[in-house]
Amino acid sequence: MRASVVISALVAVLVGFGSSVAIVLAAAEAVGANAAQTSSWIASICLATAATTAILSVRYRMPIVAAWSTPGAALIAQSSGETIETAVGAFFFAAVLTLLTAIFKPIAAMIERIPGSVASAMLAGVLFSFVLGVFDHLKSAPELVLPLLFLFVAVRLFSPIWAVLAVLICGIALTYVLGLAGSVDGLQISRLEWITPKFDLEPMIGLGLPLYLVTMASQNLPGFAVLKASGYSPPSRPVLSVTGLASLASAGFGAHATNLAAITASICTGPDAHPDKDKRWLTGPFYAGGYVVIAAFGASLVALFASFPKALIATVASIALIGALASALGNSVAEGKDRFVAIATFAVTASGLSAFGIGSAFWGLAAGLFIYGLDRLYERLKT
Repeated sequence: MRASVVISALVAVLVGFGSSVAIVLAAAEAVGANAAQTSSWIASICLATAATTAILSVRYRMPIVAAWSTPGAALIAQSSGETIETAVGAFFFAAVLTLLTAIFKPIAAMIERIPGSVASAMLAGVLFSFVLGVFDHLKSAPELVLPLLFLFVAVRLFSPIWAVLAVLICGIALTYVLGLAGSVDGLQISRLEWITPKFDLEPMIGLGLPLYLVTMASQNLPGFAVLKASGYSPPSRPVLSVTGLASLASAGFGAHATNLAAITASICTGPDAHPDKDKRWLTGPFYAGGYVVIAAFGASLVALFASFPKALIATVASIALIGALASALGNSVAEGKDRFVAIATFAVTASGLSAFGIGSAFWGLAAGLFIYGLDRLYERLKT
C-alpha cells in the first residue's frame, strides 16, 4: 500500500464527479425531474459506480473503475418531450441491451461492427448542440461566462482535466461574488426515491437505444482500451454483465447508465498510482469509497447546484464536453473514404430532427449506416 494509491483514487473521483455532474443535472432538468428525483438520480448512480468498481477491481485484481455515462447524460439533456417516467423506461431498456450484449456474442459482434466513423459522428452531433449552449448564456450573463471561458483556455494549456475543475471551483466562487447564488439549506442525507417507469416504444427507441450505443461506443469500448493499453486483459463479458446489472438495479431510482470509466481510468491504471502493475487494483476500493461518500450527500450537492444560475451549470457542462466533442469529430473524419458518411451522420444528429417521436441521435445513426452500406455495396459491385 502506498499513499499514491489513495491519492490517485480520490483524484479520479474528484475529476470524474466534478467535471460532469453539471451535465447530469442538466439531463435531470431536461426530463422534468424534481429535486428529490434529481437527488436520487445522483445518489443511485454514485452507488452503482461504487458497487461496480468494488466488485470488479477486487474480483479480478485489476484497476477496473466505473463511471456514469457522460455522453449519455448529454444525450438526455438534449432530448425534448420526455418525462422522468418515460426516461426511466428508456434507462431500463438501455440496461437490458447492455446485458444482452454480455450474454449473446452475436450482439457484441454486431455492436463492434458499427463503423467507428459513424458512431463518433453521432456522438459529435449530440455534443455539438450541447456545447453551443454556452453562447446563449454568454449573451445573458457575460460577467459570469466570459471570465470562465478565458480561465478554461488558459488552464487547459497545462492540464485539460484540471481546467474543467478550475472552471467549476472559480465559477462557484464568482457566482457568490456577483451575488447570483440562491440560499441553501443545511447538510442533507440523500434518499433513494423509486420512479415508476413508463415503457413507451418511442422513447425506448429514440432515447434508450442511442443511450446504449453512445455508452458502448464512447465509454465501455474506450474503457477496455485504456485497461489494455496499461497491460491488463479484462474479461469483457463479465465486466459488461456487472455494469449492465448495476444499471438495471439503479435505473428505477433515476440512474441513467453505469459503465467503464475512460479518462478517469487512466489516473488509476498508470504507474503514478503504483509502480507495481499488480498492485494498482487497490485504487478500486478507495475509488468506490469516495463515491459512497458523494452518494450519501447527493441531496446537499443537488441543492447547492440548484442554487446556482443556469448560466454557470450550462457553462461548466459545455466546457466539460469540448474535449469529447473534439475527439469525436477527429475520429469521425479520420478515414478519408468515410468522411461523407461521418458528415451526413453528424449533420442529421446535430439538426435536432425528430420524427415519429424518435430523436435525432437515432436518425443520425440510421442515416450514417444507410449511406455506409450503400458505399460498401457500390464498391463490391464495382469489383
